[in-house]
Amino acid sequence: MHSLIVVAHPDPRSLTHAIAQHIVHGITASNPHNSAEFADLVAEGFDPRFNLADQALFHKQAEPPADVAAEQERLDRADALVLVYPVHWWSFPALLKGWIDRVFSQGWAYDDSDGKVVKKLKRLNVHLVAIGGADEGTYTRHGYTSAMKTQIEHGIFDYCGAQVHSSSVLLPSEKGYPQAHLETAQAIGAGIFASHTQGR
Repeated sequence: MHSLIVVAHPDPRSLTHAIAQHIVHGITASNPHNSAEFADLVAEGFDPRFNLADQALFHKQAEPPADVAAEQERLDRADALVLVYPVHWWSFPALLKGWIDRVFSQGWAYDDSDGKVVKKLKRLNVHLVAIGGADEGTYTRHGYTSAMKTQIEHGIFDYCGAQVHSSSVLLPSEKGYPQAHLETAQAIGAGIFASHTQGR
């Protein structure tokens, strides 16, 4: 099975990148038939700005721009999507949010006609791995975890029909940080396709 791992962090030496690479290793080491494609949105120069061509696509007046079509093709090849990102203002970094804004477009991710939404990504399995800077007490006290769950899992992926199979928030307050996060990432990768085959 094939996965697409998407990262939006400017520093390839960051913990975010290291976690993503350990997830890739977990995926490929768990089964020799598994494969993973690594999408570094910063290195690839993806433009997150929603533009007039995207607006025309939204109104069903044009075909997807070439860069959007290329990302959709990558997702069409994937059985699983894994987003690995630092938490910025209790959500995605702007680059990753812009990738979602542009790529998860009307007609491909969903179809909204006459007030009825058709969810078009029911086949896509999603795994979210967020790297936070605050401690667990802060997340719990202010309800940040539930807020992100509502915004991202429900507001984006459920709207398109994609199934969020796992959602992890890795925090610096956890015992053994940061090495423990790399071990967790490896385990997340190893379990991605195992969880998808359950119940089949």
